[in-house]
Amino acid sequence: MIRVFFFSIFIWMTFVGNAQQSTASKNVSTFSIEAPQLNTTKKIWIYLPENYSATAKKKYSVIYMQDAQNLFDAKTSYVGEWNVDEKLDSLKAQVIVVGIEHGNDKRIDELTPYKNEKYGGGKADNYVDFIVKTLKPYIDKSYRTKPKAKNTIIMGSSLGGLLSYYAALKYPDVFGKVGAFSPSFWFSNDIYTLTEQAPKIKTKIYFLCGDKESDDMVKDITKMERLLDTKRCYCLHLTKSKIVKGGEHNEKLWRDGFAKAVLWLGY
Repeated sequence: MIRVFFFSIFIWMTFVGNAQQSTASKNVSTFSIEAPQLNTTKKIWIYLPENYSATAKKKYSVIYMQDAQNLFDAKTSYVGEWNVDEKLDSLKAQVIVVGIEHGNDKRIDELTPYKNEKYGGGKADNYVDFIVKTLKPYIDKSYRTKPKAKNTIIMGSSLGGLLSYYAALKYPDVFGKVGAFSPSFWFSNDIYTLTEQAPKIKTKIYFLCGDKESDDMVKDITKMERLLDTKRCYCLHLTKSKIVKGGEHNEKLWRDGFAKAVLWLGY
């Protein structure tokens, strides 16, 4: 089921109803930026906390999120949005969110660090380098951010969860916290090898999945959590896994789990 879900998202744009009213809040805006690492232009969604314009000196942590089409607006979402803006408004969260639109038919290439025999992919290094070397410097220059790793979170679901976890291992000095929702660790066993070979991992990591996603999802996350335990003392409580009873591989699961993940990770 998971494999069908992540593949079908390619063509969701064709079926999005243009008559659907936008549900994005007034705190959400978009802009485009050149992505030389990807040879394209990326549309970026940005959420600013309600009091951002009224606090001329206050600086904010930043959450970088994948699949921006599904985060803020029902009009652009595949099968429902995460309600990120409404969730953060309700928390009065003092944090900026930067959502990166996926590349439609290039989504697999962008979000997977390794090739899969059946699905291909494996070009995530270019995507991650775009975030680190182009997008983040622009965000830090244009907005009042706290640029250090301890104030920089990366999050995503499915392939976006895999990508977010990989990005934090590749750039631990950039991303200090990760929210990996239903991560597609099944895509390649190389992600486990990377974890095994990594030096001591200090990143704070929140895993979320449902027990109805697939036969392997809970097992895969448990396996990764055990590997992480070999990289730092369990007593530090840097890893948390939330397994939702009856949870399926969909936006509802990720939407319902978003706020708790942000609160646990901290900002």
